[in-house]
Amino acid sequence: MGVVNVTPDSFSDGGRYYTTEDAVAHALKLAEDGADILDVGGESTRPGAIPVFEAEETARVVPVIKGIRKAGCTVPITIDTTKAAVAKAAVAAGADAVNDVSALTADPEALSTVAALNVPVVLMHMQGEPGTMQDEPTYGDVVGEVADYLTARVAAAQAAGIPRERIAVDPGIGFGKRVQHNLLLLRHLDRIVGLDLPVVVGTSRKSFIGHLLSGVPVDAREWGTAATVAWAVAKGAAVVRVHAVREMAQVVRMIEAIERPQDP
Repeated sequence: MGVVNVTPDSFSDGGRYYTTEDAVAHALKLAEDGADILDVGGESTRPGAIPVFEAEETARVVPVIKGIRKAGCTVPITIDTTKAAVAKAAVAAGADAVNDVSALTADPEALSTVAALNVPVVLMHMQGEPGTMQDEPTYGDVVGEVADYLTARVAAAQAAGIPRERIAVDPGIGFGKRVQHNLLLLRHLDRIVGLDLPVVVGTSRKSFIGHLLSGVPVDAREWGTAATVAWAVAKGAAVVRVHAVREMAQVVRMIEAIERPQDP
């Protein structure tokens, strides 16, 4: 899953692909580099992020999705949003699925809207909300609590009419978690995989990598990201959300080759 941030303030590449033309060109390059999914988002969810109004978020993402499709790119697109109206507009423009960091809790219309859209959805765990989630994240058993939360959200989605086969889950690395929480979730990712749903993992360039690697800046975290991607895939992740698609696709292919060696 390649990241297409149509925002001025995302932590990794905020502002770099903010215009529609730049964002479309970036998405097409990610597809060329081997992205199996393009994740288009118009609101930053970095720690301390300021919320974006629905109309502004829609105006950012819809032209990009239309542009990707106009260019003839058929790679599946997820719309990274917590807003029902944005999800609806994005799907109408050509998006194929919804990726919601709030697990369809931030908008009271989200559950019914996604059910009516009849598209797949990624439900992510987040403690708190982006503006304050890193202030004082606290858990007794982070892996158990995340697994229980995701189980509950899957049940809520199914009750709203979203079939289980259209649901994926994401433990939310970096979303209301300290460094040790992130490491525990990765170490015990098999417990999340054990929910018997596709698992999405997003570690790319995140601050816990910088912390563990003596403060390396965001644009120098690809080696650390590669280690987490390899680990997540080996542990059973179905999707890894990354910025550097060409490099991380190589990591994924190698792990797959080791796990499922071909005949000589």
